[in-house]
Amino acid sequence: MGLITETNAQYYSGQQMFTVGATPQYIFDVTFDTPLVSAYDINGTEIAPTSNYNVFAIFAGLSPIQLAQNTSYISGPNGSQITIPNLNDPGTINYQLIIQLTEPTIGTNYGSYEYISLNDVVDNFLVGYVGPDNIIPRVRRTDVLFHAKRGLQEFSYDTLKSVKEMELNIPPSLSVPLPQDYVNYVKVSWVDGSGVERIIYPTTLTSYPTELPIQDDKGIPTQDSFGNNIEASQAIITERWNSLKNNFTTNWQNYPYGDYFGYYPTLNWYGRLYGLNPETAQQNGWFGINERTGTLSFSSGLTDALITFSYISDGLASDADTKIPKMAEQAMYMHIAYSILSTRRNIPEYVVQRFKKDRSSALRNAKIRLQNIKLGEFTQIMRGKSKWIKH
Repeated sequence: MGLITETNAQYYSGQQMFTVGATPQYIFDVTFDTPLVSAYDINGTEIAPTSNYNVFAIFAGLSPIQLAQNTSYISGPNGSQITIPNLNDPGTINYQLIIQLTEPTIGTNYGSYEYISLNDVVDNFLVGYVGPDNIIPRVRRTDVLFHAKRGLQEFSYDTLKSVKEMELNIPPSLSVPLPQDYVNYVKVSWVDGSGVERIIYPTTLTSYPTELPIQDDKGIPTQDSFGNNIEASQAIITERWNSLKNNFTTNWQNYPYGDYFGYYPTLNWYGRLYGLNPETAQQNGWFGINERTGTLSFSSGLTDALITFSYISDGLASDADTKIPKMAEQAMYMHIAYSILSTRRNIPEYVVQRFKKDRSSALRNAKIRLQNIKLGEFTQIMRGKSKWIKH
């Protein structure tokens, strides 16, 4: 039996068709990989804002007729069964009933065959590596699931395709909250009118303090009645940084030394005193991570800019993320096996070391496969390596 469960019509068009015979039929088993969601229950009471599917009936010689949403609801596990209690018998045979996803390109599983779910990894490991005649005679499923999640988290940092990218607009506050599943950033860019990304670099020109104690005239932090330090609502250094504009010709006198260091690229003195600084030799702006507020902060010239924010997730933020590329499947099995054997008593050390080497080898192979290096693309880039640079 093949591993693909959806038909081409379901995968590409988001629809499944049923042929209804002379006997009235009200319950239809759907096989979408995308769970269906109904806006109404069996009594026709609205329980959700909208459904993610529509129902059409095609009678002989007639155009498709859309049934009202409150005539159908979903039952069965994972939205696998649709019931249409008010579907009248049209008095004819072989009419068609179509279940159509409202947005077949959103929420479907385009390209999902390259992944395997975490549950499937756990089940496959229990079948293939655990048993009386295997190296692991018995193990609890919860133990396998724990090591699988830890492996997924570790692999996400430098092996798996765990990079997400968000499109954001910079508000006047110059700050946007970090995503819920944020672990580390990869790249931040602003997008021009042509859709071209311009990289924004992290700044070392300023910082974002995490502690803001209010001091008395002797410089000693003051406390409240509970003995805790009283803190300011915002850092003064952040207020000063946010007050600067792209055009520094109106306020550069307030910061006479900043221009000599090349921080103000619009003035003619740029880079004259100490030479060109590559970090500041650009006009794309800067960003910083404000750990105190949990936000991504930007320089003032990026107000209202459209940016893309690429970041790393650990792959465990939600159920939808718990999937593993099939090219790294063997590495996951080897990680689970080594993790279990290395934490058990009375396992010979040579067995533990053998699985440690197998894990390392499988992980190295997974990294090479997932790097997706194409020889044609590589040679195209390297063609310019021997070009002469003329002055």
